[in-house]
Amino acid sequence: MKAFFVKLFSGLISLITPILLVLTVVRLLLTPVFLQIEYHLPAFPPDQFGFSQQDRLYWSGFALDYLLNDQGIEFLGNLKFENGNPVYNQRELQHMIDVKVVVQKVLLVWYALIAFFILVGILAWKTGTWGDFRLALANGGLFTIILLALVIIFVLIGFGMFFVAFHNVFFTPGTWTFLWSDTLIRLFPERFWRDAFLFASGLAMILGWVLWRCGKRA
Repeated sequence: MKAFFVKLFSGLISLITPILLVLTVVRLLLTPVFLQIEYHLPAFPPDQFGFSQQDRLYWSGFALDYLLNDQGIEFLGNLKFENGNPVYNQRELQHMIDVKVVVQKVLLVWYALIAFFILVGILAWKTGTWGDFRLALANGGLFTIILLALVIIFVLIGFGMFFVAFHNVFFTPGTWTFLWSDTLIRLFPERFWRDAFLFASGLAMILGWVLWRCGKRA
């Protein structure tokens, strides 16, 4: 019976390790550091409507803060340009509400996974199954590498399809498309999201490789 539960939990750990690694990297990307890196990348497309690099850093910081704080949409709705025009229109504000709901749920899942892995690790240590836990993490790391390598290939050869499919999973179709002149598109063009997916996948693969190598060597 013990062997059965060990195999069951080992398989579960291996399967959800990629989720933990990806969400960990997503949380890392939800920082001003990523904005600095992204907007300073060579050939990042300029805003044809006049945002400078510093403008993008300034206004995107508010969007990032909103996703992580506990304030309502008025946090963004009250923002205005120097000419008095609102930074976001109502359609954009509604989408940001939807995005915040998704981000907050994703972060809750991330916190729960961290707690789960810590608990299972403690139980494995106390029950003498640490080797099985370590091996499960290593297998999960390898699974992460394989899975995200496929994601990277898909993003590189067909990002438009990937982007649409991704958004339709989390948002109602038609609620996340905007005009080129809208602030959200000016701050976060398609190149921004392509890079974000590649950064997230690449960093998660590195973490997966570390788990795989450490698990195999220990």
